[in-house]
Amino acid sequence: MSNVVLDMSVSLDGIAGGAEPDADGMALHEAILGWLFPLRSWREQQGQEGGEDSVDSRVWGTDFDRFGPQVIGRRMFDFGYPHWGENPPFHAPVFVLTHRGQERIDKAGGTSYTFVTGGIKAVIDQARAAADTAGDGKDVLLAGGVSIAQQALDAGIVDEVRLHVSPVLAGRGVRLFGACQTTLRCVEAIPGERAVHLRYLVG
Repeated sequence: MSNVVLDMSVSLDGIAGGAEPDADGMALHEAILGWLFPLRSWREQQGQEGGEDSVDSRVWGTDFDRFGPQVIGRRMFDFGYPHWGENPPFHAPVFVLTHRGQERIDKAGGTSYTFVTGGIKAVIDQARAAADTAGDGKDVLLAGGVSIAQQALDAGIVDEVRLHVSPVLAGRGVRLFGACQTTLRCVEAIPGERAVHLRYLVG
C-alpha cells in the first residue's frame, strides 16, 4: 500500500501559511516558499527553463518524483487553478478536499482534479486507491494547505512528514503543528543552500 506523505515548507518559527488569502498573506506565502523559485527542478515542473542545479534542487526533484496522486485543499485549488494552466505541473490525479462538490476536471499531461466532499479520510482513501491502482509504487502527496495537513495529522493518516525549513522568521501566520499531538521521529536532515530538508516518520 502507498504511503501518505505530508510535504510542506515552513519558516524557522514554524509558520506554514497566512491566516487570510490577502496581500499580506501572499507576501508571507512567497517568503516561506521563495527558496523553491530559483531551483532548476521546480522550474522544469512549471515548464520553465534554467535555474540552479543545487542540493536544494536535487532534493526537491527527488521528492517530487516519488509522488503520484496529490491531495490539496479547496483554498489552495481556488488560488492556484487560474495559474496552473492547461498543462499543470502535477502530471498526476489531484484530489481536492472541499465542501462544494463539482464534476471532475481533466487537463493535459495526466493531471485531473477530483472534488471530494466526504472529509479528510475520504479524500486520502481515494488518493491512496488511485496510487495503488496505478501500480507504479508512488506515494500520495499531501501538499496543503495548513488546514487539511492538520486534519490529516489529527486523524492519524499521515505516514511521513517532509519539511523544508526556509531561513526566515515569519512572526505571523498559521503554524503547521499548532496543538497537534503527533509524535515525529527524524530520520534524515539535509542542509541545503536555501533551506534545510527534514524527513520524519510519524508515530
